[in-house]
Amino acid sequence: MTNKNLGQILLEEQSVTKQQIREATRRQRLHGGRLSQNLVALGYITEDQLGTFFKRTPSAPQTVEETGLDLDFIAELALKHVMHMGEFRLSDLSQRIGLPTTILDEAVALLRQQKRVEVRSATQFVKSSFNFIVTESGKKYGGELMEICRYVGPAPVVLEDYREMVENQSIRNIKVNDEVVRAAFSEIVISEDMLRRLGPAINSGAPMFIYGPPGNGKTTIAEAIGQVLPETVYVPHTLYVGGQIISVFDPVNHVPVEDLPDEDTPKDRIDQRWVRIQRPVVITGGELTLRMLDLEFNTIAKFYEAPLQMKANNGLFIIDDFGRQKMDPASLLNRWIINLDRQIDFMSMHTGLKFEIPFDQLVIFATNIEPRKLVDEAFLRRIRYKMKIEHPNESEFRQIFQRVCQKNSIPFRQEIYDHLIEHWYRRRNIAFNACHPRDLIDHVIDMARYFNDTPELHQDAIDHACENYFVEI
Repeated sequence: MTNKNLGQILLEEQSVTKQQIREATRRQRLHGGRLSQNLVALGYITEDQLGTFFKRTPSAPQTVEETGLDLDFIAELALKHVMHMGEFRLSDLSQRIGLPTTILDEAVALLRQQKRVEVRSATQFVKSSFNFIVTESGKKYGGELMEICRYVGPAPVVLEDYREMVENQSIRNIKVNDEVVRAAFSEIVISEDMLRRLGPAINSGAPMFIYGPPGNGKTTIAEAIGQVLPETVYVPHTLYVGGQIISVFDPVNHVPVEDLPDEDTPKDRIDQRWVRIQRPVVITGGELTLRMLDLEFNTIAKFYEAPLQMKANNGLFIIDDFGRQKMDPASLLNRWIINLDRQIDFMSMHTGLKFEIPFDQLVIFATNIEPRKLVDEAFLRRIRYKMKIEHPNESEFRQIFQRVCQKNSIPFRQEIYDHLIEHWYRRRNIAFNACHPRDLIDHVIDMARYFNDTPELHQDAIDHACENYFVEI
């Protein structure tokens, strides 16, 4: 929701005054964030009150004007759809484009006027029963449209509606409690102190640094945070910006959620240009480049692919192995220093058009490199939470080892475990790593499978695993 629209709604409801809106706007210029966040920070409205103004389910548009699109554009998109459909009805087109038949009726009427579509047959004197077919002229013009842009899918959402929806679903409005956090981390051996630190960090939606020696669960903890994120959100199939299409929904990073049987809003009342998904969890590692953070134009399909951070909006963006990317860490940080401060990002098209999009995500930098060696103080200041994941202590290591045995249906044997600790860890001064139990048991299983035996804990198997796993010390 834009500042102007939110302010108007709150004023109409007499929830705030014009003076309070002005003060919140001034604070926004100084501290960044959204108008809603600044109103809450100033104490002029509570988060619960604010939530009543946010309608998270997108309503199906009833008119062409409500889509934000031109009728000509809708008609041309419809023509690209029907080129290879044979006979079709308005209901068939509605399922493909995601717009109500009342709107598509106008689009098809325009195509009929242009002699690009004609009525083939009808069972009744109502348009819903008409069978249409594309004409030769329509096929020719449709081919020309495909040369300009090959996108054939649901109708796009305009940028203003996208911004509004992202704000409505903001990651900074989530609320998680201790019970939910503990449940998400129940399969992980993690200290009580770390749990108490992680909960408030997740609840804040603020960026986070997770660092420490390799192999101790930084990535696992970051991924578990994704399980904590509550509620579902909506993402558009595509956006329409400056006459260009941007693909946003990504089956790789977005998990669709089916409507629940007891949903209050019927499916035909929901805007089908949006997809309901779990809050996204986008993970990238050493392959990340600056180019992946900008719009990517497909020169064959002639439309854009949204960058990773845009796909992560309203969710979690994990940059794993930070500092191991092909690019200099400072380049990424310089690219994002404004994003993290003001929760906005800027995109550029090959046409020269530049526009602003929301940057609304919980960003986690996971690294085994000391943060001060990667970034300067100015950037560290913008990362509100810094979590160091240390080596597990001996008690925690034992718990992890027992859980790994249980997971693989291998009986835990105390005497073999004692041999592992005394003969390998203490005698060779090897530090406990959280990943060691999993990796060592995998060696035990590999050996048993080779000799067609049942995997068991015995001294020969553990010694064999350690000899293959640890570098000679």
